[in-house]
Amino acid sequence: MADGTIARLTDRGYGFISRENEEKDLFFHSNELKGVEFNDLREGDKVTFDVSESPKGPNATNVSKA
Repeated sequence: MADGTIARLTDRGYGFISRENEEKDLFFHSNELKGVEFNDLREGDKVTFDVSESPKGPNATNVSKA
């Protein structure tokens, strides 16, 4: 599991997580949330997640509030 912070949220059910020492933010979709609803997330919230590869590059899966 990795740690990060919610950097941006959209009104379309996805967002981006910033990671320490990483230049590019990691995409996540609301389908990947565990134990938290998308509407309960706020920018700046600490989260834990797994990193998976997709056709568009790495993304966060199994995202939950830390």
